[in-house]
Amino acid sequence: MLVLGSMGVVYGDIGTSPLYAMKAALDHAKNTGVLETEVIGIVSLLVWALVFTVTIKYVFFLMLADNKGEGGTLSLMALAQKALGKRGRTIFLLGVAGAALFSGDAIITPAISVLSAVEGLTEVSPDLDRSYIILITLAILILLFTVQKSGTARVAAFFGPIMFVFFTVLALLGLYHIAYDNPRILLALNPLYGLRFLFGNGATGFVTLGLVFLAVTGAEALYADMGHFGRAPIQFAWLVFVLPALLLNYLGQGAMVLAHPEAAADPFYVMAPTQLLIPMVILSTVATVIASQAVITGAFSLVRQAIQLGLLPRMEIQHTSAAQEGQIFVPRINWLILIGVVFLVLQFKTSDSLANAYGIAVTGTMVVTTSLAFVVVWKLWRWPLWSAILFIAFFLSIDLAFLAANLVKVLDGGYVPLCLAAGAMVVMWTWTRGTHLLEQKTHRDSTRIADLIRQLESSKLPRVRGTAIFMTSDTDAAPSALMHNLKHNKVLHEHNVLMSVRTENYPRVAPKNRFEMEKLSDEFSRVIVHFGYMESPRIPVALASLRKSGVKFDIMTTSFFLGRRTLKTSPTSGMPLWQDKLFILLSKQATTATDFFAIPSDRVVELGAQVAV
Repeated sequence: MLVLGSMGVVYGDIGTSPLYAMKAALDHAKNTGVLETEVIGIVSLLVWALVFTVTIKYVFFLMLADNKGEGGTLSLMALAQKALGKRGRTIFLLGVAGAALFSGDAIITPAISVLSAVEGLTEVSPDLDRSYIILITLAILILLFTVQKSGTARVAAFFGPIMFVFFTVLALLGLYHIAYDNPRILLALNPLYGLRFLFGNGATGFVTLGLVFLAVTGAEALYADMGHFGRAPIQFAWLVFVLPALLLNYLGQGAMVLAHPEAAADPFYVMAPTQLLIPMVILSTVATVIASQAVITGAFSLVRQAIQLGLLPRMEIQHTSAAQEGQIFVPRINWLILIGVVFLVLQFKTSDSLANAYGIAVTGTMVVTTSLAFVVVWKLWRWPLWSAILFIAFFLSIDLAFLAANLVKVLDGGYVPLCLAAGAMVVMWTWTRGTHLLEQKTHRDSTRIADLIRQLESSKLPRVRGTAIFMTSDTDAAPSALMHNLKHNKVLHEHNVLMSVRTENYPRVAPKNRFEMEKLSDEFSRVIVHFGYMESPRIPVALASLRKSGVKFDIMTTSFFLGRRTLKTSPTSGMPLWQDKLFILLSKQATTATDFFAIPSDRVVELGAQVAV
């Protein structure tokens, strides 16, 4: 079941690449015609891209670099930071860059996948107006994003079987055309043919390399979704089902183009018999929707990780499944991605045009992933430096070659993912920098909690029954909410808890390590609650674990005191004015601590203050 499930979620993106990868790689030959050596060379590049980049690098190597079972750019960043300790600033920037580049991929993948599938209708009806293709594509995409809020758990049960059928069809079509069109395409299994095409055709070979990369664009999902299915099922599904199906299909497309050069315009759909063309279009469209779903779900998970790691402001995160922690919906991100996808479809109109925008973000993410892997191999796995350099340099040289080939497409649409990634990086950099400066200022201007406790012990402030929990990020300083409560209400609870939530650099925290508690005085305690970056920080759950450990308090007589800050710009903030304004804007968009930490709203008291950034 895990193998079948991984085929539906993990391999949706890379599984639908035959719809457009071969077509895009043969684009240069539409006007000049195709030569046998060119077709064999291009198919050879496709085959060995799957072997080196996906099979060897991701399936056999990177999946070993898991962070307690979890994968992905931010998981690898946390692993590398752990290996370097406090010297991880460069690692942090690489992780931010990788997460930002993934945001570009998350917007382009649904657009190009669904559009390329719907374009199969032109094979059924060549006179079909282009505007109908765009309208059908937009309708499918809008419906896809609209149903996200209801959760994908039930729909996901059908993903695996559908993709199994899709991969089976890919393999059978490929086998048929290899056998009956031109078995000489099997020469493509020799990597020398790919190298001859690449280095023997000048600029054409280099540009084609960037288009060949479209065949491996879903490789990051192998690593990112490891925590959902485990290493073994994903590896088994790839080696036994997915890789053979993709190889056979690309070889079959090549054999058909050798026998029928006119098929180079759209080799995927021409492979299907005429009577099965409409079912093939339907199956391919469903498969691309599944591919899009996998990327959207991945974007939600990445955003939650980024929020937990302090890279983004708090956002509303809805859980759509009571059984699975990973089934989440982030409304703001969902609608932002939809707006971006609709814009891309209307702007580029064809999958061929979108292919130029695709690839740069993914190659950039792969370069980041490989660079982070070097730190893990060297420092965490303790390989000798020379062997770590040689090992990583092999993969990095392939990634950089793909990246350079894709950079040629910057002016033809490649600027889109770069602009999206740049915008995401500015947002994460601003939020991280602004939060750090604000914490420094707050700590500098606050009273030490130890000093305040000594003052209160000799004061005659009235004490009231019950427990007051003051949420704070700095448990050594007196929270502003506590100071305002003393100043305005002139009262102190008999039990006061300074509670801080900390996100660890590993995915999940064991229940026994969920909290640490320290008694500061008869009236004050300090509690630090630990969550992994893949977990939702629910305070009631943490309090339940406290009660199970013997800490006595009643939730119905407990009040939560939260500070709400109104920010304003300051000429001495340490950031430029535009960044001050952006940080304040992001702060206003953040969801409240009450909602984010799932605190019962009828137990919350908020005390406001104005702070200059």
